Amino acid sequence: MVTSPTSSAVRKCTLQIAEICATLCHIWHITISNIEFGITLSQSHPHGTFETSSAEIEAAQRLAAIVESSDDGIISKDLNGIVRSWNGGAERIFGYTAEEMIGKSITTVIPTEFHDQEPVILSRIAKGERIDRFETIRQRKDGTKFHVSLTISPVRDRDGRIVGASKIARDITDLRSSQERQELLLREMNHRIKNLFAVASGVLALSSRSATNVKDLTTTVQARLSALSRAHELILPRNGASTGTNLGDLTRTILAPYESAAHEVIIEGPQIACGPGASTSFALLLHEFATNAVKYGALAYAGGRLRVSWTVSDAALALKWCEENLPVDLVAPDTTGFGSFLVDATTRSLSAKLDRDWSNRTLTITMRVPLERLGA
Repeated sequence: MVTSPTSSAVRKCTLQIAEICATLCHIWHITISNIEFGITLSQSHPHGTFETSSAEIEAAQRLAAIVESSDDGIISKDLNGIVRSWNGGAERIFGYTAEEMIGKSITTVIPTEFHDQEPVILSRIAKGERIDRFETIRQRKDGTKFHVSLTISPVRDRDGRIVGASKIARDITDLRSSQERQELLLREMNHRIKNLFAVASGVLALSSRSATNVKDLTTTVQARLSALSRAHELILPRNGASTGTNLGDLTRTILAPYESAAHEVIIEGPQIACGPGASTSFALLLHEFATNAVKYGALAYAGGRLRVSWTVSDAALALKWCEENLPVDLVAPDTTGFGSFLVDATTRSLSAKLDRDWSNRTLTITMRVPLERLGA
């Protein structure tokens, strides 16, 4: 055996290597006795004396290098929650250096509202339990909160006593964002499908008012559904991109399926060119407004009038959607569903301001969009 130097720096380095390796061993379910560090703590010095072979030191250094190069945060702490080791992955994830965290409480990176998790974790670790992967929220040095996946295992000394815990922390912010986008798409698809059935039912009811026989009804319904299909292509452009269009043409395409002698549809406004992004956003908004009008607005009742108009002033487009001659007993529709969420999200994408007014048998939706957003 080779007796290592007794300098404080070397003793401290060797202890940190031992702690990091202990962390890795428990991650891989290897007992610490399989990597004999030959560390004997002395009562006369807080860091103890060391007798370690060169092969053991080399093995420890290899394991320490693996821990240090991991993209995951690999951390060890004692049973009081004080950080004993902090690898490069932890520095990248949390923003704190090892010098800033070693000797500090792990609650430094735990948001205040989640501080009650730590006593529970330490209690379970002290009982020898391994805490399988779970997801929670942690906090970076700059104060931002993020989603993290944690796995925590007890760390034992040579005598089998539990002296702390090893923790793997993985930043799952991108994964959670992807899951949220997927959930949003599923909600939107569900909403679209329901709306298509509602619109198809409205088109059938609308066409039946003027049809004199089955053939006329069939022809009218087919024409309206074809127009609806063309309008739908504007919302889901081919090849994932829209080519842009004119606001007047866009509005007429969206509302073409609902033209009828039973009610009046008026579209008026100057020629306004819209870029690909703005065209898709306006198509979504107009289609959502039209769907609501067919279900319980001006396009659902004989004598209803829909007026869509827009003007340009002060570097902004002012668009007005006005449904008139609504039934006296008609109440304002619910604005807390996914359709309203979709309208709000699309409005934000245009940096627009949207207001609704429901009074005197009239629904008026006004939207103000910066002209600079129309070319997007």
